[in-house]
Amino acid sequence: MKTSENKILVTSPLLPDLQDFNEYLRQIWDSKWLTNNGSFHQQFEKALAEYLGVEYISVFTNGTLPLITALQALGLKKGEVITTPYSFVATTHSIWWNQLKPVFVDVEPTTGNIDPEKIEAAITENTVAIMPVHVYGQPCDNERIDVIAKRHNLKVIYDAAHAFGVRKEGKSILEWGDVSTLSFHATKVFGTIEGGALICHSAEMKHQIDNLKNFGFRGETVVEAPGINGKMDEVRAAFGLLNLKQIDAAIEARHNVAMRYREAIDKIEGLSYLVEQSDIRYNYGYFPIFVDETRYGISRDALYEKLKANNIFGRRYFYPLISTFEPYKDFPSAALENLPIATKMAEQVLCLPMHHALSEEDVKRIIRGVLK
Repeated sequence: MKTSENKILVTSPLLPDLQDFNEYLRQIWDSKWLTNNGSFHQQFEKALAEYLGVEYISVFTNGTLPLITALQALGLKKGEVITTPYSFVATTHSIWWNQLKPVFVDVEPTTGNIDPEKIEAAITENTVAIMPVHVYGQPCDNERIDVIAKRHNLKVIYDAAHAFGVRKEGKSILEWGDVSTLSFHATKVFGTIEGGALICHSAEMKHQIDNLKNFGFRGETVVEAPGINGKMDEVRAAFGLLNLKQIDAAIEARHNVAMRYREAIDKIEGLSYLVEQSDIRYNYGYFPIFVDETRYGISRDALYEKLKANNIFGRRYFYPLISTFEPYKDFPSAALENLPIATKMAEQVLCLPMHHALSEEDVKRIIRGVLK
């Protein structure tokens, strides 16, 4: 039976005040400078670095290009990159586009993040890098990953697409590894419609990254590398500048929704969620629950469909595993018996609606839907 109640979507974009945005657009129109490192681009990079607590950041036109460029900037030409099957497919695609081979290893059940012990076991003479993902904004075990990387002389590229503003013990987790990447897609906590960023740790590396995202140009007439066009335009930079002014309030609103969900789910047999780690400042970008069919009474997919019938749209994220997709399913490391925890999480996960604009009545409806 269909419901007449309004749709509740899994996410909703963070939008700046339209009047403020129109004023920025007027300035862009007056300047007639639409891209190529204009005023808003420069302001945005500076403000973003200050907010995130990092020194060197390069913004891009989407969140996938920073991943591709990171591998280029680190000079990784051939070999294997150890990564997770439990992520959005862009993580692995970036490895493939660099003609490197992804090697999948299993994840930790408490976080969904790549398991450092499995990393160590997968290293061969062909391994050149590790690409972990801060899944749902849960920080990876960076200390153990760092020890492994140093022991085997490997580069570490953190996919921090979910981890905007996340801090551990008061410091940005974007400082970890050799580089980190962000996504500013409209579905993320912080968005610029489309966009992304690459964080590094030296002026020299930022200069190299900025050249690579501008066709490889060094100066006006010299091309030093086969770069791409990854530049962020002025409109999206202006959009991002305005969203920075309201991001803290948006994160706090998400936090309040997460607290309500936890309180309800603690009382429901067969449902669980990821427990927060200590000393972490989260951004509450997602609220995944995991459905134990035997104890809950119905499957994850049945709950997903029941919520949809009531105009509540969750997302089975991440399902299916990247390792099951056609380009990667025949890799030896993609065998499901090697990935039991990731496989179980993918089969049980359902992300409930989570965004800053959920009303009290929205949250009550979602909880009622799950209680049914």
